[in-house]
Amino acid sequence: MTNQPPASLRALLLDRLHHSDLAPQVKELLRELVPDESARSSRGRAGPVQLQSITAAGWRGIGPRTTLELPPGPGLVVVAGPNGAGKSSFAEAAETALTGRNSRWDGRRATDWQKGWRNLHSPDVTPEVSVVLSVGEQGEAVTLRRTWHGPKVDEARTKVEGPDDSERKLEEVVDAEALDLARPFLPYSELGSMINGTLGGLHDAFFKLLGLELLAETDGRVKDAVSECKQTVDRADALTARLLDDLGALDDPRAREAAQALSGAAPDLGRVRALLASRTPAAEAELARLRRHATLAGPDLAEVGGAVARLREAAAGAEEARYGSAEEARRMARLLETAIEHQRRSRTADCPVCGAKNRLDRAWAEQARVEVERLQAAAAEAEAARQEVAVSVRAGHDLVQPVPVWLRGETSPLAAVWQEWARCRDITHPRELADRVERAAAALDDACRQVRGEAARQLAEHDGAWQPFAVRLAEWLGAAEAKEAAVDRGKHARKARTWLRPIIDELRDERLRPFARRSQEVWQQLCEHSSVTLGSVTLGGTPGRGKVVLDVSVDDMSAPAYSVMSQGELHSLALSLFLPRATHADSPFGFLVIDDPVQSMDPEKVEGLARVLDACARDRQVIVFTHDTRLQQAVAHLGIEATVLRVSRQTDSVVDVETLTDPVEQALAEARAVSLDPNLPQDVADHVLPAMCRVAVEAACLETARRMLRDEKGLGLRAIEQRVESLERTKSYVSLALLGDEQQHARAAVERICPGGWTLIETFNSGAHMPLPAVDDRKDLVRRTKALATAIRSSTGTQGAGGAR
Repeated sequence: MTNQPPASLRALLLDRLHHSDLAPQVKELLRELVPDESARSSRGRAGPVQLQSITAAGWRGIGPRTTLELPPGPGLVVVAGPNGAGKSSFAEAAETALTGRNSRWDGRRATDWQKGWRNLHSPDVTPEVSVVLSVGEQGEAVTLRRTWHGPKVDEARTKVEGPDDSERKLEEVVDAEALDLARPFLPYSELGSMINGTLGGLHDAFFKLLGLELLAETDGRVKDAVSECKQTVDRADALTARLLDDLGALDDPRAREAAQALSGAAPDLGRVRALLASRTPAAEAELARLRRHATLAGPDLAEVGGAVARLREAAAGAEEARYGSAEEARRMARLLETAIEHQRRSRTADCPVCGAKNRLDRAWAEQARVEVERLQAAAAEAEAARQEVAVSVRAGHDLVQPVPVWLRGETSPLAAVWQEWARCRDITHPRELADRVERAAAALDDACRQVRGEAARQLAEHDGAWQPFAVRLAEWLGAAEAKEAAVDRGKHARKARTWLRPIIDELRDERLRPFARRSQEVWQQLCEHSSVTLGSVTLGGTPGRGKVVLDVSVDDMSAPAYSVMSQGELHSLALSLFLPRATHADSPFGFLVIDDPVQSMDPEKVEGLARVLDACARDRQVIVFTHDTRLQQAVAHLGIEATVLRVSRQTDSVVDVETLTDPVEQALAEARAVSLDPNLPQDVADHVLPAMCRVAVEAACLETARRMLRDEKGLGLRAIEQRVESLERTKSYVSLALLGDEQQHARAAVERICPGGWTLIETFNSGAHMPLPAVDDRKDLVRRTKALATAIRSSTGTQGAGGAR
């Protein structure tokens, strides 16, 4: 069975219309008003797009240029570090480079943003943010770089470069509409905005993302049809009332007859038509002639003046350039060029025409080349003058209007003057044309002005006081006829809207249902133990005036979302609404950037967050910035594979980024590097190396203890962290990891899995110096530490499960 693509909203709407019991006229009206989807092609996709790196310099909390390199492809990336380390600066740098704006500062005081966007410790560094994107199926590396050239935040430019440093257009790389609708950035400020209930923008984004604009546009068109019909009826009624008042004041039998026709519940349109048609054909013809004369327009004298000036200038230029000699100049130039070429090829100064000896020497050749250039310039000047003459003559001809059809055949003075004007098109000489056009245009303008004035005077006198009423009556007749059609159309439009509203709600909810279901799933994972339940998520209203409607209940009792949710629950709500939108199938962005989502979450929500992020990271690059170590702990606790990058900030806003590997292997690698240093002083080796080895053993114990408490004891993250936080000595770490009880003695267990291991642990705990006089002794200490750590990690049968990648 093949999967069929979902039917378009237009097709679904028309199908419901076809099977409805509406009257045929109502169905026809709705078919007319439903927009065509042919122009609603799928939005351009420049993707898939992923992030390769984020770079910032002189920006926010980052001074010297620093780059955050990101692993390719889907996966979870946790960017950790304390507050003020520069994590959010990277997140804002990515958003600003891609969108040109920073949502954290939207709606805030402009002066605060103007003062705070540059790094204070690097005034000499040119502010810059950039991202390297992996674009398309081939993963082409494209750089978006935004640099500032002034002190204001909007004094910046964005440059897009391909892998070969060629400049690209931004729209070829990033679909601006998709960036707006399926925005892959969730800054902490947007998490906080949910507290204020600003869901109008989210409503509009969902409307567009789901292609629901067609429903809103259809509803708007039907609503406008109802309104337009009402306006047509109101206009006709207003015209009737005003015309009846004025007709009553006119002592004319035609006015009285018109008033009778307009009176009553149903005006007599036929009687009005007959009254307006009572004028004789001859009179109608005379009126038509007078109206034509009253609106007569002759030549535009300003345009004529410009054309005349151009003609005279072109004529003067042609006479100066003697454009008739252009061909002669070209011929002479070609002749001289042939002679120069003969002299060059034959290498003789003898003239091949007259036979004169030594006439075509080098001096002659130089003079001949100068003459060729002069002749060619003269020819070009003459040709340009000829072209200008042709263009100006053609422009002059274009101004000359032919004699109007209705004036042809007349013997009136106006016809004679216009014929003289039309004959100007037969003149080709620029000076003569300029003179004739100037004279004829002035004469025709004067004649037209006289004819217009006389026609206006005769029209004013024609039919006396009745004529203005006849004009108004004709206007009223058109409005009354439009009213008859509008009454029926308005009735059908109101029925159409009554039928349409529930259908629109049904189709909208049907399209939204997968997103609502996904929001509920995310909420359940984040707030599994919460008494607040998120039910249906629906869209109320239309774009610009709509909102996201949330069905929230507390212990099965309905309640307003923002009044019953804690801040952690509001952050969970924001994630529940953000993720379905950002992970929409039509989004070209294969990455998500989420800044500080852990704040205000209790341990259970943090575990839920880790699971949600892990699910998203299966087919997307999910980059999470956090200063809260609980997310890392939850990732390790749940055995989720993740890349952990640590951001640290030194003095003068120097920011460093390092990849955190397996904590046991990292500690052993550092100890191994120290042990291999032959120049390490003895007292340093005796103090430092044992401490580094102790860190490796305790890290192995923590990993094993957390895994055992989770898998065997069934404890949650909060309970586990309470247990491990109480550990003080290495022996306690080992007892908890191997025996599940930090109070018991673990010597026998240690000796069973690693003979000699307990002696090593006692040495760590005693704080005494270990004699490490030679490099081999140091290497042996690291080797014994690795054996003990490996044995502890293997004690439950699973080694290295979870943790950072």
